[in-house]
Amino acid sequence: MRQNAPVVSAAPTWRWWGPLRLALVLLWLLAAGTAWWAAPREQSYDRARADVLDGRVSAYQWGDGWDVDPLPWFHAPTLHASGTLGPLFVWRTPDGRVHWTDTGRFDQVSLGGTVEPADYSGPGAVGIAQHLRAAGLEHRAGDVHPLGAAAVTGLGLLLGAVFLGVLGAGPAPVHGTRWFWFWLVAIAPYGLGLLFWLGRDRPWSRSTAPVGMLGGGERRDRGALGFGLGVLAAILVGAVLLFLHDALGDRWVPRSGG
Repeated sequence: MRQNAPVVSAAPTWRWWGPLRLALVLLWLLAAGTAWWAAPREQSYDRARADVLDGRVSAYQWGDGWDVDPLPWFHAPTLHASGTLGPLFVWRTPDGRVHWTDTGRFDQVSLGGTVEPADYSGPGAVGIAQHLRAAGLEHRAGDVHPLGAAAVTGLGLLLGAVFLGVLGAGPAPVHGTRWFWFWLVAIAPYGLGLLFWLGRDRPWSRSTAPVGMLGGGERRDRGALGFGLGVLAAILVGAVLLFLHDALGDRWVPRSGG
């Protein structure tokens, strides 16, 4: 801080900012935990067959690939299908968790003639289809959406709206321009930029602040830096999650599409 720099008192609204910051962090934890719980997890062909035969399939869907939207903070991948049914078989169990398996990796199936093989991508898919018919579960076909997906999306929109409201209508950021924080929070995955903003800039959290820094002084980080840091964060977080997935497995670090 420059010596003899004039200071201004924080607005009285800082009194509600502390509880709001805590609420935002708790909402982020709720959204992240729900998204992790409901994320599709890869299972073996035998697990899929066992769940079907035991009736532990509340909904199922066929597809041949995953579509992942990189924009939302907590996104749920969606299954796309073209042509025949399979090879991906996705199902939801009564506890709300979503699982999937690649039936194309399994071809030791006895064809019983209860389904039309031409409708499916291979013997593995035909085998699952036969078990679905035998268990009386064919009517449960449809889009498999993780339980809580709508709530997670709503929480993400709420967090984003509060951030944009404070960024646009609140006091000027101290440690970066508004464009710096906009790009960093928008690009960094899983809302991590929001947590960084809450921890580093903290509008209304101090009783005094230098006027020179509040007025868009040269010390503040610029939008280009925020954009670059957001891209870097996305790359690093993706690499870390890939490493953790390989080390801990799909149960703890799910990665849709294998």
